[in-house]
Amino acid sequence: QVQLVESGGGLVQPGGSLRLSCTGSGLTFSGYWIHWYRQASGKEREWVARISSGGGSTNYADSVKDRFTISRDNAKFTVYLQMNSLKPEDTAVYYCNSAPGNYWGQGTQVTVSS
Repeated sequence: QVQLVESGGGLVQPGGSLRLSCTGSGLTFSGYWIHWYRQASGKEREWVARISSGGGSTNYADSVKDRFTISRDNAKFTVYLQMNSLKPEDTAVYYCNSAPGNYWGQGTQVTVSS
């Protein structure tokens, strides 16, 4: 049974930082690209970032470029999303997703508010 589990969300003040984790099980984790998406209340799900299976290639949405960094540790079956200089508009539920397979985690809430 394939599982992706996100963690690390929480409440942070504007300008603060959080690191999200996405840990996989039941799949050959190192063979999958991993994407991060987010969905704010009342809005459509938005693609945030992706990382190649080996970690050598990364891409970001314009809205998070230069503030977020995606990385992975295949030995720990985990992908990270380091989020710096957070803004209120980053508030959303963050999900990780695998490609291929299109497996999704349950999401972790990030709230940026003073």
